[in-house]
Amino acid sequence: MTSKVSWTLKFYVCPGNTMACTAALIPRLLQGFVRAICTQAALWRLTSVRHLSLTSIMKSERKTDHLERTASVVRREVVAAAKVCGVADESPSVKSLRLLVADKDFSFKAGQWIDFFIPGVSVVGGFSICSSPRLLEQDRMIELAVKYANHPPALWIHNKCTLDSEVAVRVGGEFFFDPQPADAPRNLVLIAGGVGINPLLSILRHSADLHRERANKGSGYEIGTIKLFYSAKNTSELLFKKEE
Repeated sequence: MTSKVSWTLKFYVCPGNTMACTAALIPRLLQGFVRAICTQAALWRLTSVRHLSLTSIMKSERKTDHLERTASVVRREVVAAAKVCGVADESPSVKSLRLLVADKDFSFKAGQWIDFFIPGVSVVGGFSICSSPRLLEQDRMIELAVKYANHPPALWIHNKCTLDSEVAVRVGGEFFFDPQPADAPRNLVLIAGGVGINPLLSILRHSADLHRERANKGSGYEIGTIKLFYSAKNTSELLFKKEE
């Protein structure tokens, strides 16, 4: 008897700011959970707000550089050469990239991101991987979806990146989904807004790959129910609409 992986993919279209839209969805989806978080957050604010200062707030706002923001985050040591082997318009404001990474020492876990090094561009980009680790294992490829911005790496991707462009990548990030065969099955609820779907799509794709592997072999990773709730400011900005 063959079972199917169970997940629900729901799209929401909301006018205005995507983050505001996503925040509006959360109470409807996880009301009890959010109420508990808000209660605890209120207590934290009462005890911590006295320690905030205008100087620290301004300093936080100035930390827009990817390397500075993630300086304390663990990274892999491998910096691997990568070649662009696919470029497409995922939406009016988002380009998807497919990168060939031949270095067998390069690997990642679903949900992680990469440092993105571009020859001739001094600023290092930081982009979440949206593909499954299985695509890298089988075809030595990873996929990204990058939103247009004035940030130099994003500008390069939207205005100068072409097939066969060469870059370098390094994996980082402490948020990932990497279940082991002995683990009990987990039910996941994934909530994303706009281009923030990237790491969660990687997790969703990875879960589907693990389930197919179990169904084919009769053993291995057991995956529970997965629900992905996704919002965007309009229908044209809903990414991966054709994803099955």
